[in-house]
Amino acid sequence: MELKVYNIKGEDTGKTIAVSDSLFQTEPNDHVIWLNVKQYLADQRQGTHKSKERSEVSGSTRKLKRQKGTGGARSGDINSPIMVGGGRAFGPRPRDYSFKLNKKVKRLARLSALYYKAQDNEIKVVEDFSFEAPKTKQMIQVLDALQLKDKKSLFILQPNKENFVSLSARNLKKVRVMSANTLNTYEILHANTLIFSESALKELDKINANS
Repeated sequence: MELKVYNIKGEDTGKTIAVSDSLFQTEPNDHVIWLNVKQYLADQRQGTHKSKERSEVSGSTRKLKRQKGTGGARSGDINSPIMVGGGRAFGPRPRDYSFKLNKKVKRLARLSALYYKAQDNEIKVVEDFSFEAPKTKQMIQVLDALQLKDKKSLFILQPNKENFVSLSARNLKKVRVMSANTLNTYEILHANTLIFSESALKELDKINANS
């Protein structure tokens, strides 16, 4: 499969880049996409939620009234869950929400997401580029040139080459920058357009072939 290569001014360079067909033409599987996105979001949860139970609430353990002879139900101490200010029954406790997925499942999910982006013409390839210093203005000029100003855009660059580009985009709400070796299904689907640098696309193709 061949894709056109543009420069950061939005001009067609006349070059093409060839990648294996499996990168953008693998038969999609919606269920593994759901599993991978679910795992990604679960991994983002801190799981630090906690409420106090009756043994942890500050208060006396003295019975509030005598237990028999009142004509009503027995009543325990002031820390009981049925009392105002008492502990909570079966409240949340700290826990780990993460779960395991096989590497092949995550690989298929990523390829399935890339397939949908390719079908919707939401993938662009640009020449390798970098900035000499973090400048938000430069990043805005790139977005304008590529006609991505109001779109959620994900720039995928070669590992260790995205530093200044990432810093230039951090103040832009709809722009994300990441390296090819950290690309995941959630980020692919969350973006309206994927912008690959030439070297990042080759790196991703290599990762896909070796996984």
